[in-house]
Amino acid sequence: MWKGRFSFGRTWAIMQKEFTQLRRERSTFAMIVLLPIIQLLLFGYAVDTNPKNLPTYILCRDQSVFSRSLVAGLKNSLYFDIRGDVHSDEEGENLLRKGQAQFIVTIPENFERDLVGGKKPAVLVQVDATDPVASSGPVAAMNGILESVSRHDLKGPLEHLNTGKPAVELIQHRMYNPEGLTRFNIVPGLLGIVLTMTGVMMVALALTRERERGTMENLLAMPARPLEVMIGKIVPYIFIGYIQSTIVVTAARILFSVPVLGSLWLLGGVLGIFITCNMAMGYALATISRTQMQAMQGTILITLPSLMLSGFIFPFLGMPVWAQTIGHMIPMTYFNRIVRGIMLKGNGIGEIWPETWPLLIFLLIATMIAIKCYRKTID
Repeated sequence: MWKGRFSFGRTWAIMQKEFTQLRRERSTFAMIVLLPIIQLLLFGYAVDTNPKNLPTYILCRDQSVFSRSLVAGLKNSLYFDIRGDVHSDEEGENLLRKGQAQFIVTIPENFERDLVGGKKPAVLVQVDATDPVASSGPVAAMNGILESVSRHDLKGPLEHLNTGKPAVELIQHRMYNPEGLTRFNIVPGLLGIVLTMTGVMMVALALTRERERGTMENLLAMPARPLEVMIGKIVPYIFIGYIQSTIVVTAARILFSVPVLGSLWLLGGVLGIFITCNMAMGYALATISRTQMQAMQGTILITLPSLMLSGFIFPFLGMPVWAQTIGHMIPMTYFNRIVRGIMLKGNGIGEIWPETWPLLIFLLIATMIAIKCYRKTID
């Protein structure tokens, strides 16, 4: 029970004590300084909501001067990176399904004849709309390119076709997300963020809590191998991760009508790999953290790049090369693509394998690091 009046002296003494503890906790002080700097650098240099140089393929059914002029206009634009030609609709859709193309531009037959005849031919652009933000700017730019090409080429005897209205019509076909709903993109990424944050945090806090309570010695004294201890500590939290995943996917299906077009068994297998990756990271983090506070700080440092550089909030293709390189080292990047593919595109094992094997390698590396760190703890 406190007595007497409020004392600024006692308050100042307590404040000095807290500042002294902050100076001693170097990890906390580093978080105070580094976190705003990292966020500033990421938002300033790595984030771009208007991505450019997006992979684009051309399906040209009219080899004419006007079609070549249109392709040249797309090549000169900063938005489109023309990777080559496709020779059928099936080939183009396969590239979109695998995530190797963002746009398939189809120039129809008799394009030049219809244009010269004033029939206003239509150019079809198929868009991978699983990330609507990434495609809105380039599609708007494509309208401007069509108008510019028309004004440039329709001269002389054809100048009467420049009536002020577009001479070529652009038809946009949003694949996998016809209405361009952002929640179709957000839900798979949200699932990954929830599993990353809670998975790393729960395992890291569980182990550091045992160290703080003094029960870690009992664990170290057990005649169990490091891998056995690791599996025993992680498996219960894997089940928790599956419960969280079920809640998110079910709620997204009921509340927001987000489809699950692919196999639920395949989705469950990928979830198991990703959840175990996060648990292994949390286990490794716990072995180098002395307190629960340090474990929480480490969780933030792991979650922040996953949030910013995985393509969850901002388009991955809109980031500079160095940021994409870092993003390819983050499990969340691959998980985000896999889950979008299974839920929105109905992808099977063949389509998701290029994104799955990096997850397996990361799982192996994270497990080896966790076991090595635990052995150091034993020694």
